[in-house]
Amino acid sequence: MKALGGLTVLDFSHALAGPYCTKLLADYGADVYKIEPPTGDIGRGWAPPFTGDEASYFLGINPGKLGVSIDLKHPEGAALCLRLIEKADVLVENLRVGAMDRLGLGYAAASARNPKLVYCSISGYGQQGPSKDQPAMDLILQASSGLIGVTGSEGGEVARCGHSVADITAGIFALSGILMALRVRDRTGAGQFVDVSMLDSMISAMASNFANYAGTGVTPGPLGTAFASIVPYRTFPTADREIALAVGSEKLWTGFCKAIGRVELERHPDYATNAVRVKNRGVLEPMLAEIFRGAAAAEWVRRLGAEGVPCSPVRTLREVTGDPQAAVRGMFIPVEHPTAGSFPVTGPPVKLSATPGAVGRPAPRLGEHTREAISTLLGLEDPALDRLEEQGVILQAKL
Repeated sequence: MKALGGLTVLDFSHALAGPYCTKLLADYGADVYKIEPPTGDIGRGWAPPFTGDEASYFLGINPGKLGVSIDLKHPEGAALCLRLIEKADVLVENLRVGAMDRLGLGYAAASARNPKLVYCSISGYGQQGPSKDQPAMDLILQASSGLIGVTGSEGGEVARCGHSVADITAGIFALSGILMALRVRDRTGAGQFVDVSMLDSMISAMASNFANYAGTGVTPGPLGTAFASIVPYRTFPTADREIALAVGSEKLWTGFCKAIGRVELERHPDYATNAVRVKNRGVLEPMLAEIFRGAAAAEWVRRLGAEGVPCSPVRTLREVTGDPQAAVRGMFIPVEHPTAGSFPVTGPPVKLSATPGAVGRPAPRLGEHTREAISTLLGLEDPALDRLEEQGVILQAKL
């Protein structure tokens, strides 16, 4: 039994936010049909690097899905999609606001054909408001949400977060919204429209940042790896590499002072509580930086860990992929692609005891399952499929 087994999902999304959401749906058992135009998802062109002749990016974000290529601008293509919508439980799209309506595939048309459909639209700024028509990409939302304004070196240059956090956050909220809507459908029998904005998602995800701002009225700037409300809570250079540590309570402060061999700091009036440590961070943090340069990272991790202080070396992606903890948790799963060969994709992040997730098939080639999917869902036979393919309505990948 799979947690989302039996759900049919039509994935009209591209790039990252939508495909990440549908990757998670597929990981937990939904049948996800990735519907692409004959030119393909723009993510197929986000390379190098390539693995074989496929963009590595696309291989990592789209495993577990069936590839279907339909020309949505062809009248028969749109009509074919409406027929597919009648068979679906969920539809996910992240095109420009209004684009699906112009294709005749918006929520009004879709729900008229299938009132049980959960229809999820992911956009930069949502379906209403003065910014709704603005184009959006992850970098732009990191900037417009205020994230870049608090990310970067202390007193220096701002920086983009090192992963596409606005896209991924929106994808996770989209998954949450879909599951909530399906829960309601279980009780009422009716689907609904799920409106997910990258801006809304980032504001919600940055709740603690906005809470700090509300409490001070002061616009914060970048603090490097530090945190405005907790000290020490940052990275420090050691004799060989940087480590991160988080002293989030007075109990941890006691253990921290013991670990670094400076027990006199525990009750020092300038450092005895987090509030005064925050006030005096300008003196305390440089002092700690000098202490940490005196030994290698592994030694500090050993000492801090013995006192229960959260800490870690700042690791590379190579180190993470080789981490035995990640291996035990099944977070890098090799899948065999027909042209790219073996490729490791990230595994299901939530572990369910009775209905665990699993990575299935590799990311599809463009149109790899078009005929199979349409035949399965609509019962069309070869002559009808041949005609659609000859007229350019559908594209089937050639072996």
